[in-house]
Order: sequence, then C-alpha cells, then structure tokens
Amino acid sequence: MSIIGRPAPHFSGEAAKHGEIVKLSLEDFKGQWLVLFFYPLDFT
Repeated sequence: MSIIGRPAPHFSGEAAKHGEIVKLSLEDFKGQWLVLFFYPLDFT
C-alpha cells in the first residue's frame, strides 16, 4: 500500500534547528512540502 500523496497523521516532537532544540509539529509546515529525515541512533 503506497502512502505517497496521502496526508500524514498529526505529530509533534523536538528537533535540532540552528544549534538549538526546538519543538515542532506538522502544523508548522501546513501548505508546504516537507521531507522527514531522521537517524534514530545518531545520538546514542
């Protein structure tokens, strides 16, 4: 089952942005293209 082109479920979390930890949610990017790219083991 392809999920490309379908809306993502709501989520929020913390991210590193310009050297600081900030809280982000999917709503912050409403109306924009968004690529979620992460490494779950980078900081372990």
